[in-house]
Amino acid sequence: MTDPGGPTNERQALVFALLSVALWSTVATAFKLGLESLAPVQLLFLGATFSVIFFCAALFQSGQVVALLATPYRELLRHAALGILNPFAYYVILFEAYDRLPAQIAQPLNYTWAVALAILAWPILGQRPTRKGLMGMGVSYIGVVVLLSQGRLEGFRELDFFAILLMLASTLIWAIYWLLSVRSRAPALVVMTPGFVLGCICVTVVCGLTCGFPELNTENLALGAWVGLFEMGVTFLLWRTALARSSNAGRLGQLIFLSPFVSLVLIHHILGEAVHWTSVVGLVGIVMGLMISQRSVSP
Repeated sequence: MTDPGGPTNERQALVFALLSVALWSTVATAFKLGLESLAPVQLLFLGATFSVIFFCAALFQSGQVVALLATPYRELLRHAALGILNPFAYYVILFEAYDRLPAQIAQPLNYTWAVALAILAWPILGQRPTRKGLMGMGVSYIGVVVLLSQGRLEGFRELDFFAILLMLASTLIWAIYWLLSVRSRAPALVVMTPGFVLGCICVTVVCGLTCGFPELNTENLALGAWVGLFEMGVTFLLWRTALARSSNAGRLGQLIFLSPFVSLVLIHHILGEAVHWTSVVGLVGIVMGLMISQRSVSP
């Protein structure tokens, strides 16, 4: 519910939403830059560490430590267990896929998590997709086929299909994580902080036992902070703040579809990838499908 100063709240919501979109647009570039010098699990170790520091600081700053301590033991364990899905499993698989694929393919594929969410909401939450929702899913996956073709049928042969399966698997894990997390009525920080702490511990163990810990130089720390804060921490809270201050969260949510297009521009200019026309057309198809699906559940 908004206060009497509605227009001010709407302007603030728009500012927070646009900041979220701008920050999320940079993360695909940050992933690829980080993976040039770091193994996927090393980049995740740095990112998860920064995100845990941020979530703990935000928990104290917001005064929600009391709510966390008052959480029943079993519920707290469930919150922590979610960290095995996110950040641990989700980002291990996501970063491995990004390491193997061009950013212009990996980033749009990652956006199909919303389709996975709609599919899994049926068996997990009992929310059967509507006819329009199914049509939107179909349009999105046609966009995926165009994206992967890179303009020619033989383009499929040049792709790392194991990496594509990893990316699609990551969307399923992300969707399962959110579907399970929405069952809790606790504040977002109370749910996410225990999970990120446990997830960070898992990443730390795997990193230490496999490729070893990354060198803590300025460049690696900057990339870790970029990923941990802009992908996992600050941006999430900015987006939640925007939705909380808006009287029309559905309309505001449309802004998130700007992010992948801005991201393609950054991928081209910063990473130097020549963006193929099918990457743009495929992304348009994916986003159109997501918008159709979203409207199918709008009141």
